[in-house]
Amino acid sequence: MSSAAEHYARHLAPVYLWMAGGADAALRAGELEIEALGLPRTRGDFILDLGAGVGMHAIPLARRGARVMAVDSSAELVRTLVALAGGLPVQAVNDDLLAFQRHRAEVPQAILCMGDTITHLPDFDAVERLIERAALALPRGGLFVVSLRDYALPRAGDTRFIFVRGDETRLLTCFLEYEPERVRVHDILHERTSSGWQCRVSHYPKLRLPPEHLSARLESHGFKVRREAGIGGMVRLVAEMV
Repeated sequence: MSSAAEHYARHLAPVYLWMAGGADAALRAGELEIEALGLPRTRGDFILDLGAGVGMHAIPLARRGARVMAVDSSAELVRTLVALAGGLPVQAVNDDLLAFQRHRAEVPQAILCMGDTITHLPDFDAVERLIERAALALPRGGLFVVSLRDYALPRAGDTRFIFVRGDETRLLTCFLEYEPERVRVHDILHERTSSGWQCRVSHYPKLRLPPEHLSARLESHGFKVRREAGIGGMVRLVAEMV
């Protein structure tokens, strides 16, 4: 089984922007979420975006006046982010999201970890380390915003097959296989080539991280947490340092 970083490097990163519906669709979805969060609070705020991908949230933040450090472990996604950001104030960093402290040079007003990124961490200890580091990095009133899918209740039977996207050249479906603490996500990609359709399959683990557990751990580190509906059926936790 591949790690999340390996899976993205060789399987999903090359088709990630297509999977998201293209750059315009991805950035518009991110813009709506940033608007709902009311970020940045003040023009010039420094904000960290962990697991930034192609800049779905980082670029709308920068367009609204924030200065953004966008961290992602995929070199290919970081290159795409840089191309899409153009001259916006986005510093793109290719590194593990848990290593964000070594790159930041100032205190952030908010830290984002969106789009189910937190479930890519290898174990619950890593989740705890991320919360601890976010709590240490943020000032009083600073926000740590996380969105994730709730895998606590397993899908059964055919509902474990999820159609992601398809067109005349590609079809992407994922299949979920549940374990006690993880769900294996099998991404099945069909692509049309000059010699016909070809199929590539890869899978990687995600944590079954109940939002209630994550909220409790955030509160134990001094955050006040509210739960909201995120985009694409995700749960969004907005944690304010008090």
